[in-house]
This record gives sequence, C-alpha cells and structure tokens, in this order.
Amino acid sequence: MRRLTRLLAAIGLGVLVACAQIGEPPGGPPDATAPRLIGTWPESTAVIAGFDDDAEFRFAEIVSEGNAPNFGLGSGDLEKLIVLSPTDRVPKVSWKKSRIAVKPREGWRPNRVYRIELLPGVTDLRNNRSSSGQIITFSTGAPLPNRFLTGRVVDWGTSRAQTLALVEAVLLPAEGQDSLTYRTRADSTGRFRFGPLPEGEYLVAGVLDQNGNNRLDRRESFDTVRLRVGRDSTGEIWAFKHDTVPARLQTVASNDSLSVAVTFNQQLDPYFTVPPDSVRVRLLPDSTDLPVDTVVTSAIYDSLFRKPPVDTALSDSARTAQARADSVRKATADSVSRADSVRAAREAARRRRPGEVPRPVN
Repeated sequence: MRRLTRLLAAIGLGVLVACAQIGEPPGGPPDATAPRLIGTWPESTAVIAGFDDDAEFRFAEIVSEGNAPNFGLGSGDLEKLIVLSPTDRVPKVSWKKSRIAVKPREGWRPNRVYRIELLPGVTDLRNNRSSSGQIITFSTGAPLPNRFLTGRVVDWGTSRAQTLALVEAVLLPAEGQDSLTYRTRADSTGRFRFGPLPEGEYLVAGVLDQNGNNRLDRRESFDTVRLRVGRDSTGEIWAFKHDTVPARLQTVASNDSLSVAVTFNQQLDPYFTVPPDSVRVRLLPDSTDLPVDTVVTSAIYDSLFRKPPVDTALSDSARTAQARADSVRKATADSVSRADSVRAAREAARRRRPGEVPRPVN
C-alpha cells in the first residue's frame, strides 16, 4: 500500500510539472513571426488621477512566461524585460497569457509621472523573439513633461561603448520632496535618449548591469554626471568599479632606449595627466638621476613616437603609378611644345617678304 501511494504521488507530481508551463501547440502551419504588440493600458501620455489598475502590454497571441519565475528579485525572465520608473523596488510583473501586467510594489503614487519600458526580447510559444520594445509614459495627476536626456556609456576597462548599459537618472529632491529614480537602457552603441522626464536637476549614472536586474548593485562598474536645469547632454559616462584602494605599480620595463613602460594593477583615469617632475628615474647601478621629459599613456606614446608599418606593396604600386603619370605629363608637354613650334613657323612663313627663302621646320 505504501509503495502504491508513493507511485501515485510521483505520477501526480509529474503531471503538475508538465502543466506548469504552456508549450508550443502541436500541429498547425509554421509560425516565424515575433509577438505583435496590439495595445497598452493606459495609453501613453494619459493623465489618470487615482489610477489603481495594472499597466498592461497586450499582444496578438499568447506569449511565453519564460523559464525563470518572477519572485520580485529582478531575476525573472519577464522582470528583466520591464523597467519601471520612478521606483527603487523591483515591480510586480505578471504573466496573463497574451498580456504582461506591471504594477509598483508600493502601488501607484499620486501626482507622479510614470515611465514603463518593455525591452526587446518577448517570445511566443514557438520561441519567436521580438526585436523592438515599447514605452508607456503616463501621469497620475502631475503635468506631462517634455525633457529628454542624451549621452553615451563607455566601459572604462575596454574603452568601448557599452551595449545595453543601464542608465539611472535620479531627480534630485527639491524642498519638501523625495528623490525619484528613472531608468532606461542604452542602445547597441551605448547611446541613450531618455525621456520624457520631469524638469529639475539630475544625477545620471551609467551602469554595467552584469546580472541584468535593472539595478545598480555593489561591485558593478558605474559613474555619474550631474546635470543642472537647462542642460540635457551628459556626454560620455566612463563606467568603472569604485573602491577605496588606489592603483599600484605592477611592472616596470624598458620600452626602448628613450622610454620606460609602467603598468598599474587598475585602469587609470584617461583624462588624468602626470607632470614630469612627479616621476623620478634612476640609472643603476650608480643610481644616477635621469631627466624625465614627458609622461603619457601608451596610446599617446604610440601615436607620437612610433611610425606605422609601411606597406611595401602599396608603396611600389604608388611609385609605379607616379612614374606613369610623370611619363604621360612629359609626353604631353613635348607634344604641346612641338605643336607650338610648327604653329609659330607657319605664322612666320605667312609674314615673310617676297623672294625670301623659308627656313626649314624641324
């Protein structure tokens, strides 16, 4: 009896696991079309005082809820696709077959401008993935804004633009108000155009969001730029890991007869310049002080003092083309000179006196 009970429990558990997620329906024509968004609630630019419903993204077919559940930690598949502002908490994200519902965990607050961004990546039951997103901007009583912030996020470690970097814009509090944090994602080139946002002074952060939870976590690389009222461009934000440990010398090697290469254990500020009198170089074994002329980064040194390799094949072809051009110009000049000589001789023959013998023309 006990063995039969265990067998029935195992069968029931298998049925529950099989029914936990909707899979691709069997049969039917092949479908390679990504989920199509047919509407949102509320509509963008709406002003709804006392709003208390779920905001929704509505699709023309059933979409996938993903494999990772949405427990409010920001690690769920649908949670990673939703960026809700302004809030410091992971929003409630619910799967409702052909709809994705969103709501702040603290509820909608009155007189605020909310921005809900659905990122690309929604899939249907046949794993067709959307390549575009959607933004809902609505108000619960505050006037709708029209300010946009622009900029670019760069990874300091690689000196390259950061694809899909997280951008946080904190609206600094005025008297009697709380700070509000708005979030978005940069594009594939690291650039962002963020808005519409309320007027005010912002502290904008560019973040290398390694775990994809749309939050700035400890040990993640970031940097900030302060934007005062009337300024909308952050320029380039170079994201790096913040700590209290200074950079240390790692290796020192002779680069050539005139320079020494110094390597540090951390990335250095690319805009920081070291004056020559802050460096001391001694020649061993007698520790003779050597004068220091310039301290530059390796990239600047290479561009100033190292000649690029010469492509001999290109140089030979260039010299051949130059020789041919010189030959053509010389032949053309000789032809023009001969034509001028003949023309001058003929003109002189017309003007000679009767009985005068003409000179031969070469």
